[in-house]
Amino acid sequence: MAISVRIPTPLRKLTDGKAEVDAAGSTIQELFDNLESQHAGIKEKVFDDEGEIRRFIIVSLNGEDVRYIDGAATSVSDGDEITIVPAIAGGV
Repeated sequence: MAISVRIPTPLRKLTDGKAEVDAAGSTIQELFDNLESQHAGIKEKVFDDEGEIRRFIIVSLNGEDVRYIDGAATSVSDGDEITIVPAIAGGV
């Protein structure tokens, strides 16, 4: 099973500069466990100490924020596309 994961620029230092990597798993949690085994340090950038997706990170499955599905327990399938989006803060 191969699931494509798009990596934002700030995390690419953990993926040897790659903007996209493949990982395996049947849930978001398993996918990130697999990613961590390939790219040490990436999981702690996305998940907090309680195992929840960090407040200022969006993980989307085929364009939909997984928080509105089942969070880390969201099911993923071969061919899905995961995107990690760090929040952008600012204002005028």
